[in-house]
Amino acid sequence: MRLTIELFAALSQAVGAKTVSVELPDNTTVGDLLEHLSVSHPSLGELLGSVSVAVNMAYVGTADVLTDDDEVALIPPVSGG
Repeated sequence: MRLTIELFAALSQAVGAKTVSVELPDNTTVGDLLEHLSVSHPSLGELLGSVSVAVNMAYVGTADVLTDDDEVALIPPVSGG
């Protein structure tokens, strides 16, 4: 399956792009995706440990299974005051 991953803030800066495309096998979980991204984009490294993941505009957990053409967004923690 082919997925386009939207990256925000520090994640986008680490990769140098607002989106990345990946080709993954069917039945890939969100956790599998995060592992794949940590290998294919080492600059994301520790950032992936604290991201929230949204699929089709709903927050999901690492055990959720992705399907072809899902809209995936990786959202880093937000801080401020």
